[in-house]
Amino acid sequence: MFGNRNAAQAYAKVGLETGVISASPHKLIAMLFDGALLAIVKAEKHMKAGEIAEKGKAISHAMNIINQGLRASLKLKEGGELADNLNALYLYMGERLAEAHLKNDPALLQEVYRLLADLKSAWDAIDPKTQMDTPALT
Repeated sequence: MFGNRNAAQAYAKVGLETGVISASPHKLIAMLFDGALLAIVKAEKHMKAGEIAEKGKAISHAMNIINQGLRASLKLKEGGELADNLNALYLYMGERLAEAHLKNDPALLQEVYRLLADLKSAWDAIDPKTQMDTPALT
């Protein structure tokens, strides 16, 4: 049983790594949005189930994607006001996710989810080839 699960996880990891290697910069950002959205969906599921450790891992994962992926990809010097505004929004999202974790508040998760989903929609509109299904909150 464990061998099959490990094999499936390894296969999924190879698929993701292959996707990342072959992805355009635009597609990579779309993948970061999708990853953060999925992590928030998982966090809400764990929050509702009372699975504190798993909720914390999912929220931390979303925060890492936002901070080390989306925020880190901003070119603040070249991006002007738009980059500054996105940077501030990503910082705000991180604060709201931390607060959601501390207060065990799904409404805060949903707020960040909506903000990210809106940004993802705008990003996808720039290049429709990168459109993917947005994971849904329950």
